[in-house]
Amino acid sequence: MSEDFEEWKRLTTAAVSDALDRTGVKGQCFGISPLDRSFRVVGRAFTVKYADSAANGTVGDYLDDIEPGTVIVLDNGGRLDATVWGELTTMAARKRGAAGTVIDGVCRDSLRSMDLKYPVFSRGTYMRTGKDRVRVEAYQIPISVGNTRVAPGDLVIGDADGVVIVQKRVEKKVLAAALEIRRAEDQIRRALLSGMRLSEARRKFRYFELQKRGSSIVPRPTPEGSSSLGKRYMRSRPAID
Repeated sequence: MSEDFEEWKRLTTAAVSDALDRTGVKGQCFGISPLDRSFRVVGRAFTVKYADSAANGTVGDYLDDIEPGTVIVLDNGGRLDATVWGELTTMAARKRGAAGTVIDGVCRDSLRSMDLKYPVFSRGTYMRTGKDRVRVEAYQIPISVGNTRVAPGDLVIGDADGVVIVQKRVEKKVLAAALEIRRAEDQIRRALLSGMRLSEARRKFRYFELQKRGSSIVPRPTPEGSSSLGKRYMRSRPAID
């Protein structure tokens, strides 16, 4: 039975990144970007580790056994001179119902991915094949992507700003923090639309504490003598659960 990631799907990688900072867990994948900024992915990691090879070796046969909703995460050591993903793997993964692919390395046939609207995140594109240059070393082991550890089954979230990994053991804590951060930022947005000054909105809703480790965001009451803009905002803003 597939998992319900609806709450995660409503969050940006920026909000999740801030929540990771608050919980003291690293999960931001450095240097990994989407081929198309409209791409978004949420799902469980299926990990693949690559190694250098001068001999024939498999690079994509594992795709025949991928479960629907899986995010395929490939560790090619950040290599930029040989691909491990292209048109055929994109077509196979999409046919199997994979949610997307994340690569610590490069891919090719990028237009095919965009035509099929299949989300691919990587360090860039390069046309040179990985055949006879790399081979699959192992499946479903902890790997590294963008200087971040990824274990099988970890939660992978990607959008226009990049990719974050949430370890299973901290998922509930990170989700709660991310939702709290989003609520506080929504309050700041509404305050700005109502005319409040940015500096006042940030102070009122404790913006600079959003990412502070172990913090909890509870809006402060409006003190007596606060600006008329602030009072007007407090009178006019909608109730927030």
